[in-house]
Amino acid sequence: MLGLAFVVMFILMGLLAPWIAPHDPLATSWSAIRKAPSVAHLFGTDEIGRDVLSRVLWGARASLLAGVVSVCISLALGLPIGLLAGYLGGWTDGLISRATDAMLACPFLILAIALAAFLGPSLTNAMIAIGISATPIFIRLTRAAVLSVKVEDYVEAARAVGNPHLRIVLRHILPNILAPLIVQATLAIAAAVIAEASLSFLGLGQQPPAPSWGSMLNTAKNYIEQAPWMAIWPGASIFLLVLSFNLLGDGLRDALDPRHS
Repeated sequence: MLGLAFVVMFILMGLLAPWIAPHDPLATSWSAIRKAPSVAHLFGTDEIGRDVLSRVLWGARASLLAGVVSVCISLALGLPIGLLAGYLGGWTDGLISRATDAMLACPFLILAIALAAFLGPSLTNAMIAIGISATPIFIRLTRAAVLSVKVEDYVEAARAVGNPHLRIVLRHILPNILAPLIVQATLAIAAAVIAEASLSFLGLGQQPPAPSWGSMLNTAKNYIEQAPWMAIWPGASIFLLVLSFNLLGDGLRDALDPRHS
């Protein structure tokens, strides 16, 4: 519940940023360069006088959007492929499994960086790269769940009375494998948030001057001694958001699958 509360808080931060941000996140002020936190700027200012609090609030949009959209891309690609591999079996399963193993052999973040560099630096391309990189996890999970469910008596009964394969998959198998997929999707959002921040830190995600926690950290590393608040707030935001999604995923696992509780 604590994780859910923080996730809702960050979602509200992103949605309400235009109304609750005290300053324009892009507005510079040469008289307020690297000012410490004060009443005028609660989180301080950055290297060109922009309000850090406003940029943190607006940056929540990029991180949440990257997390949710990337996982949606992974599900859209991984779910049907995993269903196909698990239900058909045989050479189809072998071919898909070997291709999935080949993608899993490359570390998730390294693959995302390579794809983002190939597609070009932008938030949209970063989301596509993260989504494709996380797809093998959903393929493997879906395949394993289908292999377990398709031998159940209710599936055999549906097959025995003459239901077509597509109906069996969509009406009898898919609803019974959603629980682990929902849990994995929640945990994958946390990984996608870190990946987006990493890509933005490397200049492959959200492009300046648009606010992003990763790009804010990239700038802040040059002023860590003179203005530590520039790194503290975006870093703490990434930490709290990722921790919240992990706690939420763990709670969902216990709620959706009592055998794990």
